[in-house]
Amino acid sequence: METPVSDGRVSKRLLRKKSLSRNYDENLMDDYLEKQLGGSVRKRFRTKKELEKETEKEAMIALSLGFPIDALLEEEIEANVVSELDGKEQNDYIVVRNHILSRWRANVQAWLSKGQIKETVSNEYDHLLHSAYDFLLFNGYINFGVSPPFKAQMPEEATEGSVIIVGAGLAGLAAARQLLAFGFKVIVLEGRNRPGGRVYTQKMGQKGNYAAVDLGGSVITGIHANPLGVLARQLSIPLHKVRDKCPLYNPEGQPVAREIDSKVEFIFNRLLDKVTEFRQIMGECATDDISLGSVLERLRQLYAVATTTEEKQLLDWHFANLEYANAGCLSHLSAAYWDQDDPYEMGGDHCFLAGGNWRLIEALCEGVPIFYEKTVQTVRYSNEGVEVTAGDQTYQADMVLCTVPLGVLKKKTIKFIPELPERKLEAIGKLGFGLLNKVAMVFPYVFWGEDLDTFGCLSKNSSTRGEFFLFYSYHTVSGGSVLVALVAGEAARSFEYTHPSTLLHRVLSILRENVENRLFFAGEATNRQHPATMHGAYLSGLREASCIYRVAKGKQTQTHPKKSIRKIGGVSDILVNLFKKPDLASGNFLFVFDPSTDDPKSMGLMMVAIDSSGSELCNDNGKVNISQHSDKQPMKLYTIVSRVQAQELQSVVGRGECGLTYLSKNLGLKLMGSDCFTLLANSLISYIATRRGRLRNRVVYGNHVSYT
Repeated sequence: METPVSDGRVSKRLLRKKSLSRNYDENLMDDYLEKQLGGSVRKRFRTKKELEKETEKEAMIALSLGFPIDALLEEEIEANVVSELDGKEQNDYIVVRNHILSRWRANVQAWLSKGQIKETVSNEYDHLLHSAYDFLLFNGYINFGVSPPFKAQMPEEATEGSVIIVGAGLAGLAAARQLLAFGFKVIVLEGRNRPGGRVYTQKMGQKGNYAAVDLGGSVITGIHANPLGVLARQLSIPLHKVRDKCPLYNPEGQPVAREIDSKVEFIFNRLLDKVTEFRQIMGECATDDISLGSVLERLRQLYAVATTTEEKQLLDWHFANLEYANAGCLSHLSAAYWDQDDPYEMGGDHCFLAGGNWRLIEALCEGVPIFYEKTVQTVRYSNEGVEVTAGDQTYQADMVLCTVPLGVLKKKTIKFIPELPERKLEAIGKLGFGLLNKVAMVFPYVFWGEDLDTFGCLSKNSSTRGEFFLFYSYHTVSGGSVLVALVAGEAARSFEYTHPSTLLHRVLSILRENVENRLFFAGEATNRQHPATMHGAYLSGLREASCIYRVAKGKQTQTHPKKSIRKIGGVSDILVNLFKKPDLASGNFLFVFDPSTDDPKSMGLMMVAIDSSGSELCNDNGKVNISQHSDKQPMKLYTIVSRVQAQELQSVVGRGECGLTYLSKNLGLKLMGSDCFTLLANSLISYIATRRGRLRNRVVYGNHVSYT
């Protein structure tokens, strides 16, 4: 389909000399990404139509990675990638940028050079090629990771200065590898005797029956645009999609009936919708000191829902699930800001990594100088550089990056000289963190069912609703029959003071029933878009590596740029639910838009139902023909349209003309099936879904939506 652009932005790909030869079909993304691996660019002349088609594909791939279709990121504007905004130069830059992103994502195992890009971009756009390539490279959008060929790109000698990194977790390791690639001298000081931070895979079981169990971060939450997914591809590590099936069992061990399960899940989602409405009416400032838990309980009483014992237990399960998602008690979560990171959630399937996430850590450590059991006590920083003291040793460098956990900063176990700025101290003091506990168990065999990755258990009492409420099964990736029971909310706090033998007895009883330009900071707690996630920690490392590089280069910036990968959805369930309540309907054309804006140029989604028999698409009154061959289901096709285009189509269909003809000839839009559309338009789908309602599933990072 043609990329939606403003007036004057047509024939974008005319600046391209040659391009990759790929045909459009339903499996566009797989075809485009997989078939290019190791392939060379075909050097043949492309027609104007082919170039425009290639531009559209690359624009949608860039969209799936969090880039706007026809605009710049805030970081790009700050980096002055073009001399003038909103003009032809910006338009051409976007095309070049999208092309580079697509080339990199097509083969993340190979280093993408400027020379390779020059083969497919006209010389007159050479300055834009350099601008786009440098921005994407030094901000960690391309050529990052652990692919073996990247070693050849490492400078033999440091040329950019020296950096000490405190902490060898995902953030520290990501930053270290980037800075080494940029030409810095780097050392990493780690207080423990191992790397990885909260990512730790341990062997469990008896001799001959070992299993790999992730005791810390364990789920890659959303594979689309996720840098950890890139690392897995580079290492050829298999990923297992976490299946949606998640049965619930009541305290007596009986399965919860589907009817009441669906009813309470709907109530839960509607309560969250009402919280959003309450926040909009009151304003965020007025709800700063109001907890999410108090608002939910008041709304439950107000609407008199979940009144029976079973309904209350089910609703408590969803509340426990919500507490798990936020790693905190609902009574401690702000009604104003509890979901501030929702728009940035990674989309796509949630996955387990075969063999555990430790495999990523091992690869990231390769070639990085790490000194273990070096607990840092003091960090001195001044215009002359930095000094870091660990035990009886002092290390000197130009800059220091601190990636220690938020709790370490709160306890002030590291002394900063001079003291940190007041704004930094205030942020550390105000920023909270939650608690989540796990019990990992290895059994002789999978007695809970090979077809389950998750199942949940209800509690009799609200006070213990989070105790072993959800079980993850890792039998598909761990090499053994592994179950991990999760503990969230108030139960996670009491868990801290309970003897392990008592906890094990409880969980087994449940299963027997059913089954200053010198000092920088990184880490998942510093990532507003992706807190409490492994990819959030990794992205923060890339972010600060970029900051350090720019400082070393003498580029002045007012603020540290933030990684702004948006929430991306890639699931057909979301798309189906959106069109159950269309904003506009004309004949068999349905439209859905962002409810937060009335801008005529704002983009939305369109669906049209077409007779699957292949007969005439339009009947005498100009509407899509689906009345014939009623024994077959109509085929549903999709595209992206603006509000203006939707109104034009509505007018055309209203006059009795063929909407499909107008769609193709006058608007230049192309239709596609749901599989391809959800892959290419997942960012826009999730954005609109987020605006229309709260997305929550019983599996914490699930992807189902209820909207009314």
